[in-house]
Amino acid sequence: MKKRKLVLLGLLTIALIPISCNEDFLETQPLDSISADATWADGALAQAFVFNVYASLGYGGFEEEGLASLTDEAMFTHSGRGINVITEGALSPSGTGNVNIIPQWDELYSAIRKANIAIQELPNATFDDQVLKDRLLGEAHFLRAYYYHQLMRYYGGAPLIDRPYGLDEDYSIARSTYAENVDFVVADLDNAISLLDGKETTPGRASQLSAMGLKSRVLLYAASDLRDATTAAQKSATIGSYANQDLIAYTSGDRESRWILAKNAAKAVLDSEASGYKLDLTEPASAEEATETYISIAMGGGSAVGDAAARSELLFERTHSPLFTQESNWPLGGIHQGINNGPNGYHNWAGNTPIQQLVDDYQMMDGSEFDWSNPDHAAAPYENRDPRLAATILYDGAPWKPRPDDVASIDPYDEIQTGTYDNGSGGIIPGVDMRDSPIENWNGSRTGYYVRKFIDPDPSLVDNQSSAQVVPWPFIRYTEIVLNYVEASIATGDEGEARNWLNKIRFRAGMPAITASGDALLEAYINERRIELAYEEHRYHDARRWMIADQTLGRGIKVMKVSAKLKPGATPRSPYQYDPEVYDYTYNVVDNTDNETRIWDDKMYFMPLSRDEINRNELLIQNPGY
Repeated sequence: MKKRKLVLLGLLTIALIPISCNEDFLETQPLDSISADATWADGALAQAFVFNVYASLGYGGFEEEGLASLTDEAMFTHSGRGINVITEGALSPSGTGNVNIIPQWDELYSAIRKANIAIQELPNATFDDQVLKDRLLGEAHFLRAYYYHQLMRYYGGAPLIDRPYGLDEDYSIARSTYAENVDFVVADLDNAISLLDGKETTPGRASQLSAMGLKSRVLLYAASDLRDATTAAQKSATIGSYANQDLIAYTSGDRESRWILAKNAAKAVLDSEASGYKLDLTEPASAEEATETYISIAMGGGSAVGDAAARSELLFERTHSPLFTQESNWPLGGIHQGINNGPNGYHNWAGNTPIQQLVDDYQMMDGSEFDWSNPDHAAAPYENRDPRLAATILYDGAPWKPRPDDVASIDPYDEIQTGTYDNGSGGIIPGVDMRDSPIENWNGSRTGYYVRKFIDPDPSLVDNQSSAQVVPWPFIRYTEIVLNYVEASIATGDEGEARNWLNKIRFRAGMPAITASGDALLEAYINERRIELAYEEHRYHDARRWMIADQTLGRGIKVMKVSAKLKPGATPRSPYQYDPEVYDYTYNVVDNTDNETRIWDDKMYFMPLSRDEINRNELLIQNPGY
């Protein structure tokens, strides 16, 4: 389970500080690097430099440890990774958690420095292709904005640096206010929108729509509860007692105006040439069609399974290579999602497994809430549910891909087995995908579930190892912007518009229209966003900006225990197969008792600045609670 690292091209080790010397023997060109003058005199080299700025994005959300496992979406199966430092509220300036999940301050500034170099050099580049210059400059502005937006949403206001510093300069600079950070990022995005207007759209690279989508997100966050100092202080004593609230929130200005800006930014995307995928239905799709549609969206055109037209959802993506190699250039990269998260009965590693709270929040097909106190629901909890459940989560009895050859004799039916089953002789058969499995039990799910979303269901990719998937990561997708528009419409009192667009998403998902208003409409929207964007790295930020983290991220984990008892007079299936005609199934929701115990502390609304960073820059002010 070793995480692959990006290996940067040698040509991108660029000497950007010119050296003047009269001695001829010192005027030699290094064989493993390229001078700054040469870089900006050649369009291909300049493009390669900007690709290196992209490289700091890593694999998007396809790292081994997912952000979902810091939320009420998932739990990470393998202990000892530092995740519990965050989920158990033990964060401190000297212990900032798992670096594979949270973007680190120094890493983000390293990326910003590369973007600053490109922004400084491209206007004076001497290669003869103005279209390419403008495109690369637009991409550089977008990328700087993206990395600053990461700093803002994890840490709050950060020092604003708009040029590359030289070797002898003083690197000490104070944090700018949150409002100044928003203005800086929006200005970068407006530049990107202008520069990328009419430019070619290439999967994996920023476009005008990418910049418009990110602008929508940034302004939505800026209008949210956590970013309004008065509201945040009312909801959190930790924030209320913080002496530097302007570093993390707006301390003045009109919040209504911020909501209007957020609404207009989202509407600009909806009024553009983009259209999303199947958002023009006037009534709910069938359950089967809705499931296939959601799978197609998750595949993003990167699979032989599903509709390639679903790529229209992607406003900014991380593309992936079909080869098991350590990729050395953007936009190629990680392909391990299936191995990292698939069932152990396929020799996969069960990394970020869904928890019961997520499963329970999928509605019934008629739009009613799932309820364990309803006997019909409790007897068959995965039937007649929102079709996105079956497209997102693998549960006991769910069909999946052909088993590897060495497992096919245990399960020739290709169904997920996470329960225990009566063998008809007083004993039990352990499911091949559980932690008592005869197949790599240390990689079995602790929650009774596996994630299906983003794992290519193509049956030719049997165990996700012999062949690699090429599913793209959706940094920004069209439906996120639709949801942003819905939220801003609710906040500005435009409930009819909010319901109209919310129901476009629901009809595509096979779900009935929402007719609620007021607080009920807001709650319906919050749940719809949770379900539609599950495992897309939104829940962690949404729960914090809405300031509901204590009720969501901090909840104790619930898991599923499934057992099957043979019906009287029935003959057990051998090999075992899910069969409600032969077995009576019992579904027990229990508290997780191993791996991690979750709590919420309001200091975790923000990541701490590490002690090393503060030691390097004495002007930095620490975040609240640390």
